Amino acid sequence: MFASRVLLSKQTLAALSRQPACFVHHGDYGNWGNTNIAVVFSGCGWWDGTDVHEAVYTMYHLSRNGARFQMFAPNQQQMHVMDHLKKQPASGENRNMMVEAARFSHGQGMMQMQDLSKLDVNNFDGVIFPGGNGVTKNLSTFVKEGKDCKVHNDVEKVLKDFHRLRKPIGLSSMAPMLACRVLPGIDVTMGYEKDENSRWGNWPHTNMVQAVKSMGARHTVREPYEAYVDEKNKVISTPTFMWETEYHYHYIFDGIGNMVKHVMRMSTK
Repeated sequence: MFASRVLLSKQTLAALSRQPACFVHHGDYGNWGNTNIAVVFSGCGWWDGTDVHEAVYTMYHLSRNGARFQMFAPNQQQMHVMDHLKKQPASGENRNMMVEAARFSHGQGMMQMQDLSKLDVNNFDGVIFPGGNGVTKNLSTFVKEGKDCKVHNDVEKVLKDFHRLRKPIGLSSMAPMLACRVLPGIDVTMGYEKDENSRWGNWPHTNMVQAVKSMGARHTVREPYEAYVDEKNKVISTPTFMWETEYHYHYIFDGIGNMVKHVMRMSTK
């Protein structure tokens, strides 16, 4: 009988150990739900909105590190719709950024996409902008005006509000350009400054690096899996898909993870 009870106890403990620990989850930088991060999208898709991988990796790492998050996007039409197979504009289509970004939503309440104009900085501990060409087309006029571009009014307000209250700002791939345009003198990385090919990939967007430097930003070279931290301004950036790769997506995953961890660390100060 005693042996049976011991065996049952071991089986019970083993079963419990396999259960999700959602109520006792500890991330690297805090307990579940203590930190609330706003995530800002520009649509859905690398060529005309927010890159799908960068968006999903951001949400994964926020969850893994014990954060709650709310998704936002401008409730306005995007510049154009791209055929992602042909990599050219699709004729006769017009889509809304918030409607397209809602494809990232899952569930109700806080998991629903919200209008960016309603983002209240006082309700959040930090903000993250995943990358994608929507940064240059929808959240700014960079694709047309380069270094002299205008940034979407709501995006500019969000960046300045978080910076003013010294709350961390996370940026991946093309997104640092937004902060460089409205927060002069910050330090960022967008990867390499020259297109240096390697056996794993290349850097086709280095013109943006030169543009942010001409905006007054300081740029530091980093690999796709690294993050650069401007401790003074609480701005954290990672190159991710400024680098083109066919197979090594785990580097992108790691870069987003490093950026998110620093956002979480700074949000607890």
